[in-house]
Amino acid sequence: MEIAAPLKEEFVPLKSRIWISVADASCGILQSLVAAGALTYYFTRLRGLSGELAGIVWLLFGIWNAVNDPLFGYISDRTKSSLGRRIPYIRYGAPIFVLGFILFWVNIPGSDNNQTILFIQMLLSLFIFDTLYTAIATSIYIMPYEVAVSNKARSSIYIWKIIFMVFTIVVPLGIERTIKPDVGDLPGIANFRLVMILFGIGMGVLIFLSTLFYREKHFAQAEQQFGFVKSFKECFSNRSFVIFETISFTIMFAQTALMQGIWLYFDEINISALPLYIALAVGIVGGVVLWIKQRDAWGVKNCVRILCLLFAIGCMSILLGGRYVIPATIGFLLFGIGFAGGMYLIPLMNGDVVDKDEHRTGLRREGMYAGINSFITKPAISIAQWALLTITGAFGYDQALAKGMQSSTAQTGILVGWVAPTGVLLFLCFIALNWYPLAGAAWNNIKKELAEIHRQKEKQYLEAQGYKFVE
Repeated sequence: MEIAAPLKEEFVPLKSRIWISVADASCGILQSLVAAGALTYYFTRLRGLSGELAGIVWLLFGIWNAVNDPLFGYISDRTKSSLGRRIPYIRYGAPIFVLGFILFWVNIPGSDNNQTILFIQMLLSLFIFDTLYTAIATSIYIMPYEVAVSNKARSSIYIWKIIFMVFTIVVPLGIERTIKPDVGDLPGIANFRLVMILFGIGMGVLIFLSTLFYREKHFAQAEQQFGFVKSFKECFSNRSFVIFETISFTIMFAQTALMQGIWLYFDEINISALPLYIALAVGIVGGVVLWIKQRDAWGVKNCVRILCLLFAIGCMSILLGGRYVIPATIGFLLFGIGFAGGMYLIPLMNGDVVDKDEHRTGLRREGMYAGINSFITKPAISIAQWALLTITGAFGYDQALAKGMQSSTAQTGILVGWVAPTGVLLFLCFIALNWYPLAGAAWNNIKKELAEIHRQKEKQYLEAQGYKFVE
């Protein structure tokens, strides 16, 4: 009689947890540089593209995302390969992803101040870059579900992802403070261009190499999913998802607008950056501790509402007192708390939304939800870029002037364009989340039901694969 092999606890190796997080952060850093200031600054301030045309690029890009993101979510859920459903896109998409990033910084002869060439270069590079960003970032976002089945094993990945997410904020800020050139500084611009290209190659190598250190489980490839139209409609039949998207959109808008505005803020507002960056760092670290500690006591819904209110107050502090150290420091501190909440709380809320969908449909559809979430939030990147360019332009901001030379009215326009739209959106989210349904005793009971369903599914699958099921 054959003796069955002993069962063991499911475990994700440390190298897998770290490399998934490295890939996530590498992808996020490049996206932050593109979406949160460096790209628009480079094309408008350093290359001479008009703010109006740059705004049009971002709006056209937003239209493309209306097709790109949900379509990929649908396709990736149905991908079948020996590597799994997600890894092929990460591994083989990384070189093209980096190529799109490099094309941003290539200096086409005769293109400086040529509106047509600059417009086409920015637009086409953005389309190439973002198409692969969607494929790679969505796949990495879902990877914890693909490499592990048990909640315990998945949680061990999320801890590392939160740690590495900090780099997506720190690196763009570091570049802004160190190698950002001024208008007309040709050697500085050339150095900036070279560093960005080398940086993109380095991040691409890390993304590619990461796929050598984790493996997907293949059972999900056999699951039957809805057709595209039904899958799309079912997401919007989930009321919690519709309300969740208000805050998801706003957080993406806030991250884009605030990171982009910093490039203009420190150029034109005569204020010491050191206390502000210290306050931002304290806010990020303290915010992570606060949200982790209070998540269960306050509940995810209430935590996110408090996050919105604090973030909005930070915007108001900058709007009214951004020229002075104390109110600016308070604003940056609250920005840090807001960024920390965006990194930690929003994925938790998204998980609840997907759980609600499973309770309704009986299917786990993370890929489609991730795609539609990008479909809704990616336009926030375009709108935030367009809004800042439009508002600062209306206040007389002159892209051709060297830093520190803008008028007082233009400086006011920077403050208004930087934080006012974000503050309004955050306060509206604070109100809208009052109707978010996934909270209270009824939802807790549903979570308990789902936990039991997951427990049975995990037990059945893990033991069939020779693993010990651990409560």
